[in-house]
Amino acid sequence: MSVPAAMPVSVSPGALAWRRFRAHRLALASAALLILLALLALGAPRIAAWRGVDGEAVDLLLRFGQPSAAHPLGTDDLGRDVLARLLQGGRVSLFVGLAAALTSAVFGTAIGLAAGFYGGRLDTLLMRFTDGVISLPLLPLLIVLAAVDLTKIGVPPVLAQSPEISLYRIVAIVSLFGWTTVARLVRGSALAVREQEFVRAARALGAGPLRLMAVHILPAVVSPIVVATTLSVGNIILFESVLSFLGLGIQPPLPSWGNMLTNAQELVWEAPMLAVYPGLAIFATVIAFNFLGDGLQDALDPRATRETLRG
Repeated sequence: MSVPAAMPVSVSPGALAWRRFRAHRLALASAALLILLALLALGAPRIAAWRGVDGEAVDLLLRFGQPSAAHPLGTDDLGRDVLARLLQGGRVSLFVGLAAALTSAVFGTAIGLAAGFYGGRLDTLLMRFTDGVISLPLLPLLIVLAAVDLTKIGVPPVLAQSPEISLYRIVAIVSLFGWTTVARLVRGSALAVREQEFVRAARALGAGPLRLMAVHILPAVVSPIVVATTLSVGNIILFESVLSFLGLGIQPPLPSWGNMLTNAQELVWEAPMLAVYPGLAIFATVIAFNFLGDGLQDALDPRATRETLRG
């Protein structure tokens, strides 16, 4: 009696994507590094309390202290613990990058879905508006908007002068102009997906436009959204660092990697490591997000899924 041939085991798309992502060693290492940085940043207050230090405490007797057991990365020009401030700055920089990237993704997804699903004049109008935003010089525009006096546009003085307002202003400014890539990617994918048979069947069964976009089209275009959002986080952290370096971003006493570089620029010959530490943190974070985006792009590519299934 012949033994029947083994039936092929079905593998879910998620398992195939995870298999391809694990094969991307740099992306896997980048994900581990980013998780470690996020945990350290989130745990910064607890770590400081456990070490018995305060990143904001000024002690002029400890100016430019060398690395020691009490201060592993030394102290800055005001005697503040560099490690504590570096972790606190990571909380701010990572929050700005993630919050602005997610907000931009929401805006871009909404615009891209509407343009791709409805097409016609609405598509033309939204895409010409997107092209106009893309044509704007982003960094000079961010510098101008970051320098605007908030009290002149109706913001209460108490709120305008609070340390946290600079944080939320950077997120808002970047979100207003950072959605264009996601919008174009989602629009292109939506144009293709809306002609698929399952979308036509749902429309024939009476599904409305909102249900078609949210339930049937959006899950099919989530891959480019994830990839574009991941890649944009690194760029946003760079923008925040540049604005903070110019004195227009996150304002002291709230620390960020960018304004730590600003404070260290005049001390680069006297204490170069004060600039090296935040510079390395920015460099490692941006590179890690770029490698993670590349890995996700390879893992979520539908063409790679079909090739894997055929193999």
